[in-house]
Amino acid sequence: MQFADRLNNVETSAIRELFKLLGKPGIISFAGGFPDSAMFDVDGIREASNQALAEEPGAALQYGATEGYNPLREQLAAFMVSKGARDVATDNLIVTTGSQQALDLLGKTLISPGDKVIVEGPTFLATIQCFRLYGAELISAPVDGEGVDTDALEKLIAEHRPKFVYLIPTFGNPSGALLSLERRRKVLEMAARHQTLIVEDDPYGDLYFGEAPPPSLLALSADVPGSRDLLVHCGSLSKVLSPGLRVGWLIAPAELLAKATMCKQFSDAHTSTFAQATAAQYLKAGRMPATLAKVRAVYAERAQAMGDALRKELGDAIAFVQPQGGLFVWARLTGARGQVADGNVLAKKAIEQGVAFVPGTPFFCAQPDHATLRLSFATADVDKIREGVARLGQAVRA
Repeated sequence: MQFADRLNNVETSAIRELFKLLGKPGIISFAGGFPDSAMFDVDGIREASNQALAEEPGAALQYGATEGYNPLREQLAAFMVSKGARDVATDNLIVTTGSQQALDLLGKTLISPGDKVIVEGPTFLATIQCFRLYGAELISAPVDGEGVDTDALEKLIAEHRPKFVYLIPTFGNPSGALLSLERRRKVLEMAARHQTLIVEDDPYGDLYFGEAPPPSLLALSADVPGSRDLLVHCGSLSKVLSPGLRVGWLIAPAELLAKATMCKQFSDAHTSTFAQATAAQYLKAGRMPATLAKVRAVYAERAQAMGDALRKELGDAIAFVQPQGGLFVWARLTGARGQVADGNVLAKKAIEQGVAFVPGTPFFCAQPDHATLRLSFATADVDKIREGVARLGQAVRA
């Protein structure tokens, strides 16, 4: 078959390939980026779906508007306002089939072959694949424990004049980094100064441990003149409610939102109205705060357990920043005392010891750091985390 040339720009996800190796009985996996299914509010979602069918069965089961089911758009706008984005209205957002579709719509509407797009190094693997599919030339901006290096980012913007900049400011995947308040303001200021579009992806912002993170770029944009018209915000219920609902949303300037809606119409007509009606009823019922409180407490305990176990079992062979939220520990092998210092090599040794993680290499669009790795603490309980990290320690020393 003669496939489209654009497929030459992408390859199968390294994470999906890794999952093929996980059939070994008894393996402990830190590889997935999934929330724990035990955290799903099954009773609340059941009540919400029943209510959706009781109140508006025709609307819940029929075709719907491409922009989204209006009661859900109203609930999502209110949800964003409750998180500090004061001026978000229903007409400012469309509902997408997960935030992944929002990224795809941005690729379709903004990227022409050869356009430059700046992403963090490391960043979400599916973003790299998606933007490359549309022919983008990706430029990597360095990340440290406080998120993207804004000084380096501004130099890259001035040099490359990108079509847009893609960031995950709050507990990024895979870095887990939290962009500081000062750097958030700098990002918005440079957007206005250079007239560069910023895309804020925020699937993890509600999964914080202890103190809440700084306001989103969207919330802060009201205080930085000229930045709101250069800001796109992608949100999702997947990590906090249920990935199976496939409910995300896209907030963007009106002209871009109209183009994205047109492209979505070509793609899937609309996101499942039944899923949207269920999500709308769930948010309307006011169950989200209690659900988030439960999820945060469980993930915080697991994150601490993983950090403690890594320090105990691997010591100076590994370096990482203790996550303040999200689902991941991003770590770097130091090679201390001649121990393994390549994440790809360690991944194979770890499988032999009965534990899995994702090497860091695929998360870089350029100049990958082969010493890095991503560990998810979301789906394993504390005992499994301790055992899994102990096995990881054996693999490092093997």
